[in-house]
Amino acid sequence: MRNPGRHLLLVAQSLALALVLTACASRSDVTEPAAAPAHPIPERNITMKSGAFSISLAVKDIAASRAFYEKLGFTKFGGDEKQNWLILQNEDRVTIGLFQGMFELNIMTFNPGWTQAATAMDDFRDVRDIQAELQEKGITPVTAADPDSTGPASFVLADPDGNSILFDQHVPRPGSE
Repeated sequence: MRNPGRHLLLVAQSLALALVLTACASRSDVTEPAAAPAHPIPERNITMKSGAFSISLAVKDIAASRAFYEKLGFTKFGGDEKQNWLILQNEDRVTIGLFQGMFELNIMTFNPGWTQAATAMDDFRDVRDIQAELQEKGITPVTAADPDSTGPASFVLADPDGNSILFDQHVPRPGSE
């Protein structure tokens, strides 16, 4: 059940903000604030190209979850509701997978070899190379991809809080065909 006290606090804060904004808008002596100084984004050394990103949600009722996310602007992009899985995207290509009865907890998913539009890429970082780099950095997979394979492969990590991260490559290793 929702917390009615918190709800009333949020309503009161919203009303107070509206009153302040209305009062400020009617004053003629208020000037626009000075523009904030531009702060460049700091340089980062990014070497890990992990592929398309999505969040895979463990849902209890796939139809109810689909209806909810459609209200947030997501539409069906793939999957089969009769098989209890759907892939949804919004216009910004944010991707959510809905999975009923397939796993217990939500999973962050990276798909090497795919764009956010789920089209295969010719040039990408193979999942086995990503796994090897992470192992060199001291990260041990929960489940590992066979480093000698060349077809589609996957591995799973767990972060320090137990969140699962799936690297799931659906295409062969670049140059192996």
